[in-house]
Amino acid sequence: MTYPAHVTDGLLGHTKRVDQNPVFGDNRFKLGVFAPNVSGGMIMSHAETGFRVTWDQQLEIARAADRGGLDAVVPVGRWTGFGGDTNFNGVCFETYTWAAGLAQATENIAIFTTTHLPTVHPIVAAKMATTIDHISGGRFGMNLVMGWFTPEMEMFGRAQLEHDRRYEFGQEWLDFAMRLWNETEPFDVDGEFFTSHGAHGYPRPVQAPRPALLNAGSSPRGQRFAAQNVDINLIALPTEQVPDYVGRIKSTAQDDHQRDIDVWTYCLVICRETEKEARRVQQDIIDRGDWAGAKNVMDVLGVQSPSFATQITEMQERFIAGWGGPNVVGTPEQVAEQLAEYEEAGLTGAVFGFLDYARETPEFCDEVLPILQKNGLRA
Repeated sequence: MTYPAHVTDGLLGHTKRVDQNPVFGDNRFKLGVFAPNVSGGMIMSHAETGFRVTWDQQLEIARAADRGGLDAVVPVGRWTGFGGDTNFNGVCFETYTWAAGLAQATENIAIFTTTHLPTVHPIVAAKMATTIDHISGGRFGMNLVMGWFTPEMEMFGRAQLEHDRRYEFGQEWLDFAMRLWNETEPFDVDGEFFTSHGAHGYPRPVQAPRPALLNAGSSPRGQRFAAQNVDINLIALPTEQVPDYVGRIKSTAQDDHQRDIDVWTYCLVICRETEKEARRVQQDIIDRGDWAGAKNVMDVLGVQSPSFATQITEMQERFIAGWGGPNVVGTPEQVAEQLAEYEEAGLTGAVFGFLDYARETPEFCDEVLPILQKNGLRA
């Protein structure tokens, strides 16, 4: 039987395996820009910066990362800010449309969305993801978030689920999306959270069996979800705790699901010509910090997200300078050395923010990447 062109077009896709995404390329230690789409980025402070959430700067940052050879750009999904003196992250770009724009504007780098699963139906999300995967030629990825910030859920009129129940919702959400990305005939869904008749989605993504997936859950339930489903688990732990964590989640993925998983960290990079200058910039960020906003974040995370249990025991300074993640501070050589320590501990990548993304992204690529390449961490 000869099918009309629009029917055969509908079955297109799946021309690349997910492991052909740039985040699984030849670089031994993957690197990417994190949180450039939200005001403040990773810094809750009045420290002086030229960083602004404008589309011109988003293009400048993404293209600099692309030209410089970084592996990924990962946004933060945010619907409301955190109050305080700066309303941290209160100005933000929505991340599906953001990713579509940057996918068209770049050539080699992986572009992620960060999607709060309770805020978007799997049929809509799967279709948007497929579209961006085609725009990017298979460079798209999804950071799956269960919806931990209660004020955001209330904006959508949703009752906040108990922590572990959010992952049950997320599993059903992802199972639905996976069927949309892979099945060629309409199907019915009759689950606890979703019901659908005749569900289908054409075309299929470029990547098979789905776009690359990332998740930052580090609670026991979050680890189980990540081990079962995603390619990259994003954490922020002291270096000495990393080997045990990585060994545990990799064992769970292998033993329970016969699959592998990578573990990355997120961090704030402050790289300057001298260590003294880098430390001065770090201290200025802290001295001019939004302490009220940091308290808001810590209160919410401590009550509502066990995934962040490790971070909330740290000082408020960690949230002011780095969103609870570690700081990588020093000269280009020192920054490269600290990133190498992460790799030695068992991590396979890091995404990071800067005080001034547009200025510091190309500087990082020019000054730090050659050192990492010389030391064998980059191809």
